[in-house]
Amino acid sequence: MTNPKLEVLTPQNSQLLFIDHQPQMAFGVQSIDRQVLKNNVMGLAKAGKIFDIPTTITTVETQSFSGFTYPELLDVFPGQPVLERTSMNSWDDQKVRDALAANGRKKIVVSGLWTEVCNNSFALSAMLEGGYQIYMVEDASGGTSKDAHDYAMQRMIQAGVVPVTWQQVMLEWQRDWARRESYDAVMKVVREHSGAYGMGVDYAYTMVHKAPQRAVGHHEIVLAVPAR
Repeated sequence: MTNPKLEVLTPQNSQLLFIDHQPQMAFGVQSIDRQVLKNNVMGLAKAGKIFDIPTTITTVETQSFSGFTYPELLDVFPGQPVLERTSMNSWDDQKVRDALAANGRKKIVVSGLWTEVCNNSFALSAMLEGGYQIYMVEDASGGTSKDAHDYAMQRMIQAGVVPVTWQQVMLEWQRDWARRESYDAVMKVVREHSGAYGMGVDYAYTMVHKAPQRAVGHHEIVLAVPAR
């Protein structure tokens, strides 16, 4: 029998799950800079949108404790229902299980808060009871301390979860730069969310391929001409 972990992620075999990307949950994150975390979550979300990946968004105790999902995340998926829960373990909620089953894909790419609680319990339960393969996006998830995050990741990996990063997932979905239908959109995400890689793409576009300078605010960039 083929080991399913040897199969690369494709737009046809995977689905996305965002767990509890809410302000109060983010306040408790200490394992990663919160702004970096949000940047990575948004990069992953935009990649999912590009490749039309079936996506589930779930929240916990929105009104009483956690606050509403990042508006930027909801903007990527307009009209997407947000599945509210009481349980820390998303697998306990029938709405979440139904949404995942309806997508018909066994590989679930997961980004969530907190790693050691909501991510960990969902991953173990979904593998044990649902037969899913879990790909945990390490840099689009966060825990209440570095140890809490790291040991939760180790526990999940020992149980069979596959650790990934958001950019790895996006480029695995792209796979071939000859896929022009998604190339420009992927490069846009890289330029916006991939840090030094994105800066390198900007440099290559303008300095190597002589693409026109982009506007900054209401003013075009003017390159200084050395005096003769």
